[in-house]
Amino acid sequence: MVKLNKIDHLPVRYDRIMTKKRILVAPLNWGLGHATRCIPIINELQRSGFETLIASDGAALELLKKEFPDLIHFELPSYNIQYSRKATFLKWKIMRQLPHLYKTIQAEKKRTEVLVEKHSITGIISDNRLGVRSKNLNKNIYITHQLNVLNGIFTNISSYLHQRYIQNFDQCWVPDLEGEINLSGKLGHPATKPENLRYTGVLSRLRKKAVPVKYDFLIILSGPEPQRGILEEILLKEFQHSDHKILFIRGVINDEVLNTVNPNIDIRNYMFGSDLEEAFNGSKHIISRSGYTSLMDMAEMDKKAFLIPTPGQPEQTYLAKRLEKLNIAPYCMQEDFKLDKLKVISHYKGLGGFGGQRINSTLFTFFEGE
Repeated sequence: MVKLNKIDHLPVRYDRIMTKKRILVAPLNWGLGHATRCIPIINELQRSGFETLIASDGAALELLKKEFPDLIHFELPSYNIQYSRKATFLKWKIMRQLPHLYKTIQAEKKRTEVLVEKHSITGIISDNRLGVRSKNLNKNIYITHQLNVLNGIFTNISSYLHQRYIQNFDQCWVPDLEGEINLSGKLGHPATKPENLRYTGVLSRLRKKAVPVKYDFLIILSGPEPQRGILEEILLKEFQHSDHKILFIRGVINDEVLNTVNPNIDIRNYMFGSDLEEAFNGSKHIISRSGYTSLMDMAEMDKKAFLIPTPGQPEQTYLAKRLEKLNIAPYCMQEDFKLDKLKVISHYKGLGGFGGQRINSTLFTFFEGE
């Protein structure tokens, strides 16, 4: 059952007095990356004079509530994708969940139509939520960095189906640079580009500042369980006797307390806003998944990093391999991580050169007019 927010019980016509265009932003709840890369979009929408409403579920929704407590939030049906402990089983486990995913997408569609009608929504920005679009609007935008969906021997069919579904939206935004120098590689730059494709530039909620370096490493975890927790255990074990000053952000939205015997490790469950920005600026190197949003943040902050792809997510492995080949950042697979592998970070040039720009607000002219 879909949980309703208190705003859902307001009279249908309460918002006819509004003077601003009203945009619904709805990121997928798969780790926190989809939600965090929507933060600069929401900020720019507000700067451009649009009223913004937020819809998601789970940890993604909780994160955006903390970032934007004054905005209206709605809960959407949860995809609730179950991950496996072994990467080799993930593909088949997800395939078994396809009927549930289909039902969730249909439920999203119904929920979206209700929100559009009841709250006079004039445009939609959906980050990888396939059901969040309205047949009663011609202002539906879909965000993805994976026009090509890597899936082993099924890559061609999965990419075709994804691109075919994207055609149901009025525009598709790819958070990357358009030219040959880009961050997503073949994921966001297919040989044949859809006519409705727009490149937003690299999106990050962070801004680079000159501050004293406080930490040798910022470890920032993300992604679905149980793989997030597995990597957490590996890293804590490897760093348990390290002299490095470490800020360890677990990437969980709860109040659980996790302690370590090493006084050099400062553990936080999560960080937001200016605190997270300060943590990035005050850290020499980053240890992170090679998730695309994490890469965009590191590019914006011009950081050197060591990458550890999530098992069973071939797009993360592709990105990590590509960046190593370009001499940008080293990587290893999760099960191979050892502390001494970090020694090579200084030999790579880092992720600077992709960021340093705010999303082009002219993209939002799409929402003007009827």
